Amino acid sequence: MSNSSTSPTALLDFLKSKYPSTVPSSTSEADLPSLSHHLFPSSSYTDNDKVETSQWLTTSSRLATLDEDEAKHAERLGSLNIHLSTRTTLLGSKPSVADVALYYRLAPAVKSWSAEERTGEHGYHHIVRFIDFVQNAPLFSLSVKEEDKVPIDVNDIKFVHKPLDAKEEKERKKKEKASAAAAGDTQTSLPVGKGKGDDDAKPSKKEKAREAAQTAEGKVTGDNPQQSKKDKKEKQPKPQKQPPKEAPLSPCLIDLRVGHILKAINHPNADSLYVSTIACGDPPGTDNTSEYEGQIVRTVCSGLNGLVPLEEMQGRKIIAVCNLKPVTMRGIKSAAMVLAASPRLKDGEEDDHKGPVELVSPPENAKAGERVIFEGWAGEPDGVLNPKKKVWETLQPGFTTTQGLEVGFDIGGVPQLQKGENAGKPTGKLVTSSGGTCTVKSLTNAVVR
Repeated sequence: MSNSSTSPTALLDFLKSKYPSTVPSSTSEADLPSLSHHLFPSSSYTDNDKVETSQWLTTSSRLATLDEDEAKHAERLGSLNIHLSTRTTLLGSKPSVADVALYYRLAPAVKSWSAEERTGEHGYHHIVRFIDFVQNAPLFSLSVKEEDKVPIDVNDIKFVHKPLDAKEEKERKKKEKASAAAAGDTQTSLPVGKGKGDDDAKPSKKEKAREAAQTAEGKVTGDNPQQSKKDKKEKQPKPQKQPPKEAPLSPCLIDLRVGHILKAINHPNADSLYVSTIACGDPPGTDNTSEYEGQIVRTVCSGLNGLVPLEEMQGRKIIAVCNLKPVTMRGIKSAAMVLAASPRLKDGEEDDHKGPVELVSPPENAKAGERVIFEGWAGEPDGVLNPKKKVWETLQPGFTTTQGLEVGFDIGGVPQLQKGENAGKPTGKLVTSSGGTCTVKSLTNAVVR
């Protein structure tokens, strides 16, 4: 069972009734993400804005679904409330079709909320403020009749939350980071009988007078006692920092993790690309991440459009390469790569990029962010792979699939690893830290990249 407001058709009818001169009758569900610049021509939208708008359109539909698990629904509302706590609109300050969609789909529920649910200590007061803003602001020009509006009493506030001071929050995070760094350092103890401030003790009046007299004498004779003291001190050469020891070449240097695709859409500027929102287990504040539906996610562009059905990308677990340097692909920054298998080319054969292509699948019980390694190649990954060293390009030819459809690493594809202690090493299966093996559907002896 679902609310009628979850239907894209119902939303389109609402938009056509509110913006008859802007939304043509021929507008379809696929046109929804691109309607913002028609509805609000004075605002400009980046490619990332378009992707985020599409994501919020999906989220608004899920929020209006009545058959969703109660705990999951409360989690979505909580995430939305936090998101709106520092924003006027879903995109920050500029309006979008996602704001109108969220209002249309959520207003009926907000209308039935109790005062405690609206503005209580655990209420969704930022959502209520957003609903009131959209239904009344000239910016949206919804012209909602008074009897159809969500009645909101701005004076009926059950709990007043302490406002978040941006400067204080920034300073708090800075102190936490500094404390964490200091905790890892070995502190040097002070000599017995010497306090921390002894070196900075102020000179006595007699010392000041003596120093002034020496300075005056120096001016008369042309000598500078301060300079003499400096001359006596020999400058010691600064010890040179030793370069960090370079880790030996190994597939463990590649940060492979289980990823959970929360949403995938067509790239707005490239027919061959998908744009996926993937949870990879990153902690809050990680570079090149954002928040989506209460989870820390990465935006990932993949050249799988036309090779893997879009439906197959939705809500599934994959294996992601998480320490490649982010690249911008047709206007959208991609912060990871999705591993997929394709047939190995025969000698003289050219890649026509027509597939087939199969996504690498982790075990069903694997969790987003779980580390994945090749058996026999344990070790820690690099933070971000240095593109100049071409670690990925060197190791990727060793990624393959076995007769048992397991993903593995074969040193036969990497000449640099065929000598010394690694010589004769068997193919290592790609396994999660919990012990499960990563597989593909049907491709054996395939290229994995």
